[in-house]
Amino acid sequence: MYTGGEDGTVRVWDLRSPGCQREYGSRAAVNTVVLHPNQGELISGDQTGHIRVWDLTANACSCELVPEVGTAVRSLTVALDGSMVVAANNHGTCYVWRMLRGTSLTTHFEPLHKLRAHQGYILKCLISPDVQQLATTSSDKTVKLWNLDGFGLERTLTGHSRWVWDCVFSVDGAYLVTASSDATARLWDLASGEAIRTYSGHHKATVCCALNDSAIDGRDADS
Repeated sequence: MYTGGEDGTVRVWDLRSPGCQREYGSRAAVNTVVLHPNQGELISGDQTGHIRVWDLTANACSCELVPEVGTAVRSLTVALDGSMVVAANNHGTCYVWRMLRGTSLTTHFEPLHKLRAHQGYILKCLISPDVQQLATTSSDKTVKLWNLDGFGLERTLTGHSRWVWDCVFSVDGAYLVTASSDATARLWDLASGEAIRTYSGHHKATVCCALNDSAIDGRDADS
């Protein structure tokens, strides 16, 4: 297990043992941490705009990127095939890098695209499981879907009345669940762009969400 905190550290935990196993200092509040699919690197983004790659074998920072000095990195997402990473910041911009493996085990980052995605903060960015789309959620109350082959805007999902904090794709990439400060979560059919279900019940902001695909149509996962 891994965590990032406002104390400026990234920590690695072994659930079988008590206490923190490793600690890495980011020198600023850590807003987001993701695990590379190779299972050997963590990537963190912090409040001062620094992105750091933590090599779990070398137990050290192997790479540092600063797309916009002083602009907080709010969210990071890594493609499941390890081909690219996207960082989203408080200026509404996504930075995309192609991830390459050199002669060593360390990942190298090749700038691929700069995407001006929203006028407000981007609160979450997420690459779809099939690595075909990028979803971005924002303080502008919208969710946008971008094609990763050319980075064109495919669809804007509207319906939330306040900030949209989080999103998660279904495994097949056909659906998206979002969470918003309007105290609802919504399930979107991405083919039509329509919200097919709205989940109400929280009395304050809904800020995170997770999805069990079997819950979409009520079928048991083994059926």
